[in-house]
Amino acid sequence: MTTEPIRVLLVDDQQLIRLGFRMVLEAEDDIIVVGEASDGREAIAQAGALGPDLVLMDIRMPGLDGIAATEAIVRAHPQTRVLILTTFDLDEYAFGAIRSGASGFLLKDVQRHEMLSALRAVHRGDAALSPRITRVLLEHVTSSLPSSEPGAPADLAAELTDRERDVFLAIGRGLTNAEIAQSLFVSESTVKTHVGRVLAKLGARDRIHAVILAHRHGLVDEGPLPAEA
Repeated sequence: MTTEPIRVLLVDDQQLIRLGFRMVLEAEDDIIVVGEASDGREAIAQAGALGPDLVLMDIRMPGLDGIAATEAIVRAHPQTRVLILTTFDLDEYAFGAIRSGASGFLLKDVQRHEMLSALRAVHRGDAALSPRITRVLLEHVTSSLPSSEPGAPADLAAELTDRERDVFLAIGRGLTNAEIAQSLFVSESTVKTHVGRVLAKLGARDRIHAVILAHRHGLVDEGPLPAEA
């Protein structure tokens, strides 16, 4: 059975950076670059015309920036994931993009294998964030979110089984699939299955959305997130 390649749109105002990313991505059998854009408005137009699976989005660009472009793309094309490219890992602009619907972010000087791993993870619906970044994300994002979400049920986890609820709360604490598997004494493949069901039942766009939902609805305590290896 042949798997369709991940269709990527590259967005950056620097042509050399786009060229570098294109060379890395097109060396992979399961990834294809379907287009490029040099600013936010062009990115929105290209996303509409090309329907990419994933957008690698720069934050700081002349004209319409990556935050506004991300919000517009996610709103119009909810099936398209956005992975933010930034210079600083704690850049306020990056958190603004995540609030707008991005599924994670990468440093521009990220190692090749890390970028490819993050891209594939986001395409699967996972988040390209480490526990450390998850912690800071929550500090920046949840404080600016409303206490309840329009249309959200009183008990967000009401439709989850006991095990799915355990997995949901672990996601909310920033645990990886491997860490969840270890804490629940199950296999990582079993965790992946549960994560998929949790996201579907919650109507969560991806893992980051699930993290935000868990904290927004007060379902996660403030205990420490796992230390980064």
